[in-house]
Amino acid sequence: MQTSVEQPMSDNTNHVMTPRQAIHDLQSYANSLVIGQDKLIERMLIALLADGHLLVEGAPGLAKTRAIQVMSRGIEANFHRVQFTPDLLPADLTGTEIYRQEDSSFNFQKGPLFHNLILADEINRAPAKVQAALLEAMAERQITVGRKTYHLPELFLVMATQNPIEQEGTYPLPEAQLDRFLLHVTIDYPEKHHEKEILLLARGEARQKNGPTNSNFTPLPQETLFSARQEVLALHMSAELEDYLLAIIAATRNPGAYNQELAQSLQYGASPRATIALDRCSRARAWLHQRDYVTPEDIQDIAYDILRHRLILSYEAEAEGITTDHVISRIIQTVGVP
Repeated sequence: MQTSVEQPMSDNTNHVMTPRQAIHDLQSYANSLVIGQDKLIERMLIALLADGHLLVEGAPGLAKTRAIQVMSRGIEANFHRVQFTPDLLPADLTGTEIYRQEDSSFNFQKGPLFHNLILADEINRAPAKVQAALLEAMAERQITVGRKTYHLPELFLVMATQNPIEQEGTYPLPEAQLDRFLLHVTIDYPEKHHEKEILLLARGEARQKNGPTNSNFTPLPQETLFSARQEVLALHMSAELEDYLLAIIAATRNPGAYNQELAQSLQYGASPRATIALDRCSRARAWLHQRDYVTPEDIQDIAYDILRHRLILSYEAEAEGITTDHVISRIIQTVGVP
């Protein structure tokens, strides 16, 4: 099943605001409609600011779909949801050539990947050919159909979801594709007090035919988001923190130099793509927290989502029930903070 939502154009209210104020308002707007998932909203904003994609893992019913729908309404962008199934074809994502009998020509019909925000629901249920088509779009920001290559929009984010409970009939994502995801976010059930707020919000929405609205919020122009990205890239990171960031990545590749337990737990470490992701995401987190400089806490907090899907554990570690989060915690404890 596929659904598409086109966004109305906004007035110029947000153009007079600074990018940081506009993104903060967007975060508040999203948190008001997605209760109890503040971490997910923050990670989605970090992915937007760092110009990357995210993989979200959590049980059904935790507002994963709702989160990206709300985010798409908060930005002047279009959104498309694709339900991944075993019978999905690459053309269902990229589009296909349609034959025009009138003039005996072929006309390219664009697929869902030409939207700004894409929800790839239960991504691991699609076969390898579909994964390959999505991989090109994520990595190259383009798709190839026949002999022609088509470029995707400048604002392009794929949020893929995985169900950690049911694994029957799934296709595990290859490491090469996992590495293309900027973040791997895990979410859990909301707290009790948040669940009460969810009940009240759901009752209110049930009385509205057109779903939740917020008349005081103006959708964020894409240009404001692009300006915010430039501010994030210009954020200050000291040389000592850069060395600290590099040491964390190095510990995943040569764990024996840091800790013998790590050496026994890790089989393969993180790629240089992880270094770039950790740098950009730690800057984005600092920027979201209203700071003009990066702290060790920014690197430590985001390191889990950067490394969770990039580390390959040894057979011994898996047999002992050691998780990648446990290994990342040990790395952070082992590497000295400047």
